[in-house]
Amino acid sequence: MNTSLEESYRLCGEIARRTARNFYYAFVVMPREKRRAMCAIYAFMRRSDDIADDATNSALAMKGLRRWRAEVDAALAGVGGAGVSPAGTGRDVNGRDAGATVDPILPALADTVRRYRIEPYHFHKLLDGAEMDQTKTRYETFDELYKYCYHVASVVGLIVLPVFGYKDDAAKEPAEACGIAFQLTNILRDVKEDAQMGRIYLPLEDLRRFGVEEREIISGRMTPQFIELMKFEAARAREFYQKARPLLGMISEDSRGTLAVMTGIYGGILDKIERSWFAVFDGKIRLSVTEKLWIVMKNWMEHR
Repeated sequence: MNTSLEESYRLCGEIARRTARNFYYAFVVMPREKRRAMCAIYAFMRRSDDIADDATNSALAMKGLRRWRAEVDAALAGVGGAGVSPAGTGRDVNGRDAGATVDPILPALADTVRRYRIEPYHFHKLLDGAEMDQTKTRYETFDELYKYCYHVASVVGLIVLPVFGYKDDAAKEPAEACGIAFQLTNILRDVKEDAQMGRIYLPLEDLRRFGVEEREIISGRMTPQFIELMKFEAARAREFYQKARPLLGMISEDSRGTLAVMTGIYGGILDKIERSWFAVFDGKIRLSVTEKLWIVMKNWMEHR
């Protein structure tokens, strides 16, 4: 039996509350309908990440992502009409026979895409980014890294832009920059965790520029050269936060608090990384719940 639309939105909300450590704090200051839409979009991203990360090897992950892509396509094929197309893949995300059922988050996603007129091809670009993680573990240049960040983060900005509400296509440029800023922050925060999985996102051209060896990152060795590298990458992230600043004034007033909270949280993480003198090998640098709540209250008061 397929999931009802209300049940699907409820499930997406639960997923966001349970797993969106940073995003959900931003969602709570939105009007109810927009908040539900953001949770549906987040649930899609979470499901995609889980499929990519839970597989025991890249080949299985790619297979799971291809199956998920087909299921999402089937769901979004009905967006022009009543929502979810009755023609599903016949299988769940793990490949089990599921008759006519679809993943329970997809009714809400399809309704969100229809309601806010989101371009479905953006979801393909996000899945392209998830597949890049299965085939690429190093980035030679920043241009290569930018392409990856665009697929996994900037595209998210372009997806949520219609939910935020905007009138001028010029908003797409700072929305793209915002995604790059957030993803570069994630990369700096997760250097240790990524290296343990065999991935180094910091551009190799930058490692050579500052005299940092891959083996030093993999072993978690803090050197003066590594600190200089991280200072350079943090400054680059700051440039994209600056490019993203005009977006706040280009979206609907009832969404500005959410964007301000998201920027405050990710910018706050970058602040904390810099204040720790880039001690990313000592453990994941996070904002506390108290720090996040302060950012929510501050921005809610400013943008309500």
